Amino acid sequence: MILKAENITHIYSPKTPFEKKALDDVSFSIEKGEFVGLIGHTGSGKSTLAQMLNGLLRPSSGKIYLDGEDIWAKPKEIRKVRFAVGVVFQYPEYQLFGETVYADMALGPRNMGLSEQEIKERIEEAADFVGLTNEQLKRSPFELSGGQKRRAAIGSIVAMRPKVLVLDEPTAGLDPYGRERLLRRIRQYHESGDKTVILISHSMEEIAENASRILVMNHGKLELCDKTSDVFRHAQRLSDIGLSIPHITRVMLALKEKGVDVRTDIFTVEDAKAELLRVMRGADIV
Repeated sequence: MILKAENITHIYSPKTPFEKKALDDVSFSIEKGEFVGLIGHTGSGKSTLAQMLNGLLRPSSGKIYLDGEDIWAKPKEIRKVRFAVGVVFQYPEYQLFGETVYADMALGPRNMGLSEQEIKERIEEAADFVGLTNEQLKRSPFELSGGQKRRAAIGSIVAMRPKVLVLDEPTAGLDPYGRERLLRRIRQYHESGDKTVILISHSMEEIAENASRILVMNHGKLELCDKTSDVFRHAQRLSDIGLSIPHITRVMLALKEKGVDVRTDIFTVEDAKAELLRVMRGADIV
């Protein structure tokens, strides 16, 4: 496994009137090369957990392991963890501040102590991956469109070649075309070189179409941790904690209730199309 959380708890403003337990005895593990979805209602602890995974926040209790080593065993070396576990926060374009896109993307690799040649190679590789041209690299990030800024911010993390890429609502605020284009890039990143990706999203469709396993947070606790197909079978349980199931799954459930013999473990439009064609062929409709 590449990441492991062991009984982690985090309390904000402990021993004050503002004390709040954001994470409560959370444990799970993530294998190298997995694409994991992280879902939960607002305030469930998702973003706090993301910051825990790369050492931006330290657990009040419990441990986090990266490649089998406690990331806080050597506090002075925590920066190495932040290079290995890259976190792209929600609306990351607000974190762009360099004179050029290139300068922004060079910041992380430069902090890693790499040579200028290595930095250049990494930026070119990351820019190609996120779909930014050489001309765009020379421009101010504030001259880019919203989608281009988002891709530049993700490229800044990718340029550090992290072992784990954590994305917190990466498609928030993007139009449908921009969302699909960005998600396609993320899928390509995951498939290139056995990369590990953790996607945080409120969109059950995004999670269903990309994640093979899902962690469900509820009021700071880990409510569910299972394969995507098994998690979405708990429709009522998800509804009770303020979540939902993909729209296409609802359609399949409704068809089942109407007497149509379809599978209900369907979470994407493509799978639904294939299933409906199977049923129609069986009924000699096509």
